Amino acid sequence: MSTVQHSPRLAGPDDVPGIAAVLNRWIDETTWMPRSMPPSDIEDIIRTALPDRIIWVLGDPIEAYLSLDPKVSKIGALYCSRTGEGCGKALIDRAKEGRDFLWLHTNVPNLGAQRFYRREGFEPVGGEIMPDPPETVPEIRMEWHR
Repeated sequence: MSTVQHSPRLAGPDDVPGIAAVLNRWIDETTWMPRSMPPSDIEDIIRTALPDRIIWVLGDPIEAYLSLDPKVSKIGALYCSRTGEGCGKALIDRAKEGRDFLWLHTNVPNLGAQRFYRREGFEPVGGEIMPDPPETVPEIRMEWHR
């Protein structure tokens, strides 16, 4: 049984397998999201990105994470193993600290995520965006301004 604490902590190299497990579980459980790469490749991508990103995690084992590119204020990933427990909000609140602007892309079919982001003050900007391969599901850009 995991314990989800709502105080995000910074991730380190030892957290990469747990972060990848959250994302891989989400891909496998999401019927409209095709798997474009094997689970081990996702772990490698996260490990490679870690030095250039701020990644916060929740839980032990990890139940949720948020990846932020601080150079461009982009939330590159927010995934939670369980929804409706405040994990996503805790991570978004942490990302907003000390910032006046954030943006992200979310998948068009992910209506639950879009509702969540709207509740957190993000608004859609523009129309559908075709993602960069290997991703294949259309996205929309959402922005938050303080």
